[in-house]
This record gives sequence, C-alpha cells and structure tokens, in this order.
Amino acid sequence: MGGMVEDVPMRLLVATGNPGKAREFEELLREVPLEITSLDRVGCKADAEEVGDTFEENAIIKARSYCRRTGLLTLADDSGLEVDALGGDPGVRSARYGGPGYTDEGRVELLLRNLRDVAWEDRTGRFRCVIAIAWPEGQVRTVEGAVEGIIQYEPRGANGFGYDPVFHLPHLGKTTAELSLKDKNELSHRGRAAKKAVALLRETLAGQGPEGPEGPEGPEGSEG
Repeated sequence: MGGMVEDVPMRLLVATGNPGKAREFEELLREVPLEITSLDRVGCKADAEEVGDTFEENAIIKARSYCRRTGLLTLADDSGLEVDALGGDPGVRSARYGGPGYTDEGRVELLLRNLRDVAWEDRTGRFRCVIAIAWPEGQVRTVEGAVEGIIQYEPRGANGFGYDPVFHLPHLGKTTAELSLKDKNELSHRGRAAKKAVALLRETLAGQGPEGPEGPEGPEGSEG
C-alpha cells in the first residue's frame, strides 16, 4: 500500500457541465487537499453520453470517460429525482425529462402536471446522487447519498437549480430552493454523497490506495 500517495494526481477534475452543480461541488470538496479543477479549465467538453440505466452506471461512465481523456483523477456524479407516484420517474432522465428543449422551469412544470391529481401524502420522493471517482490507473469507486421529501404543488424559493423549488423537506418546512448553499450542502443528496467521497479521497491520500479495504480485486461498487 505504501507509495500510493505519489501516484495520486495533485489535481481533481470535477466532471460536470452544470454550473450550479459545479458551484456546489467546489464548496463540498473544499476540505480535500487537492487542486479542484473543471472541464472548462482543462479544455474538455462535457459530452460523455449518459446511456446507463442507473445513476451508478452513468456516474461511472462519465468518470471513466473524462479520466481517460485528461489523465486526471476524476470525480463525476449522476443524480436526480425519484417520485414514487410516477414509478420512480424522472429518475436517471431527470435532466432530460420531457425531451430536448426543456428548461429547468419547463421540467418542473411537466412534473407538476403529471402529479396534478396526486394527494399530498402520496407525493413522496427522493433526491438521489451517486458519485464515481476514477483513477488514471483504472480503478473506480462509488459512493451514494439520498434525501427524502415531498413534491410541492407549486415552486417556492430562488436558490438552487433543477427541481429544488418543488422539493419540500417536511422536517424544515422549506424547499431545497429556500435553503442557503451552506444549509443545502449539509443535508442534500449531493452533500451526503460528497462527504463519503471526501473520506474516500482522504483515505487514498493517506496512502491506503484507491482499491480500498477490498484490495485491488475488490468491487467497483457503492459505499453508500
């Protein structure tokens, strides 16, 4: 295990083309002793195709793709909203819900239309996030976070992005769009997954290696 610290790149590429997500990750990863960089800064286009059937598959696809293209230790995520009354939709299609041409606001409107006849107690759902970290040596590890909530009848709040304005947190009486970035990062699906990612990266930098406790033949699987 010794010597792995020298093999870990000093830069960590956060592979997302979503500006809102990039800002969140920059804050969430501030405790990692690596230089955080982005696709824009390294001149890499955000064009990896999300063809997986699960959040984990898509996160791994993106992390591996950008790691191979840049040679950098790479973190990528796939996340979205699962609504129980819609059979888990929009799920992995959260960012593409409704098809091409829809804005965040348009996707929220479509979601609310599809839930218009659903009672409050049945509007349950969750934000789910899977983060994949890919090392240039070929290893990939994943972690996961989720937060439960209820889909509101109408948007509320000006912070956040995506479905944040309609994702109601019962224990706070607010949507995630009504939270400060600091508060959101403390309890969000991405915040919870990022805490696990930070711990995994710290473990690596301490010399324990990207293979983790399973060893080099261990799974590429979830720790969440």
